[in-house]
Amino acid sequence: MEPDWPRTPEDAITLQERLRPLVRTTTDPGLEIRTVAGLDVGYADDERLAAAVVVLDAETLETLDEVVVLGTTDFPYVPGLFAFRELPSLLTALDALSVAPDLLVCDGQGLAHPRRFGLACHLGVVVDLPSVGVAKTPMGPFAMPGEDRGSATDLLLEDEVVGRALRTRSGVKPVFVSVGHRLDLDRACAEVLRLCTDFRLPETTRRADSLGRLQLR
Repeated sequence: MEPDWPRTPEDAITLQERLRPLVRTTTDPGLEIRTVAGLDVGYADDERLAAAVVVLDAETLETLDEVVVLGTTDFPYVPGLFAFRELPSLLTALDALSVAPDLLVCDGQGLAHPRRFGLACHLGVVVDLPSVGVAKTPMGPFAMPGEDRGSATDLLLEDEVVGRALRTRSGVKPVFVSVGHRLDLDRACAEVLRLCTDFRLPETTRRADSLGRLQLR
């Protein structure tokens, strides 16, 4: 990362607030998503990490490319600032891809964040690609969606809709989808559903997680 990359929580919050106005929550006209990248960061301890990126064909879900970057982080573990632990290694991994993704699917939050600038927003703005956050736990209150696949309810923060609780498999607890960048919430949820075939989590997330875990063993 650049030499002035934040080293303290105060500097990190300042950068989030400066970049937040760059987030776009509309879908580019005519956007075609042929390739999708899943991004996940796993930890072996407090500092050692593996940043994994796996690119899939959006239609067949065939793996087209994958990269793992092993690294360390010295940024403190602070809620709302996880991107500053993970972003440098994820950007290195993205730069090493031989297949360019049309969409980034992050294991984490987008607009569902205290400053409306989670990892999916930060990454999307920095690389200027459509991005979405898919989290396992909610950031804010929500009503439980219906039991059928595709059922969804709004996820709220301070009475603002920041995402959706989305049922990706019938009878299985929902995931929490929030816009990252250059995508609207309806399209974000549709793309996440397309990537969830047999499991609760998108195939992008599952494969990136497995790849990272393998490298950390």
